[in-house]
Amino acid sequence: MKLAGPCLWFDGKAEEAARYYVSIFPNSRIRDIVRYLEGSPGRAGTVMTVSFDLDGTEFLALNGGPHFKFTPAISFVVHCKTQPEIDGLWDRLSDGGEISQCGWLQDRFGISWQVVPQRLIEMFQGADKAASQRAFTAMLQMRKLDIAQLEHAYSNAG
Repeated sequence: MKLAGPCLWFDGKAEEAARYYVSIFPNSRIRDIVRYLEGSPGRAGTVMTVSFDLDGTEFLALNGGPHFKFTPAISFVVHCKTQPEIDGLWDRLSDGGEISQCGWLQDRFGISWQVVPQRLIEMFQGADKAASQRAFTAMLQMRKLDIAQLEHAYSNAG
């Protein structure tokens, strides 16, 4: 058995979305495009599914029609090592979408993402609970997360 990864339901934009995501993430590629056949729910010859990898994670994009929409109840988390990595990813994913609080955004296709510095996870897991709380409080004030500001909050008790 093998868990393949998420299937994302689109209304005619599966290939466009897959190509967009592959252009953003390193080590990513379109693996396969399957088209609807005669007698299937979609128009014959149009894209039914797109299999793609984003930096080692498998995805399937399905053109299933207008029946279902994305919600922030499910999001994809991306751990970043540096601020330039956060900035670049944030700018590309939020282009045409909506930004929210605490590193969350919704891209132009309606998919929700959390762009999180790996260092923040370490701060939350640290032994100094007061420092963790300061970093958490700082995070709550941010839209795009800023590692330097989080470090400042974490390190400064006064």
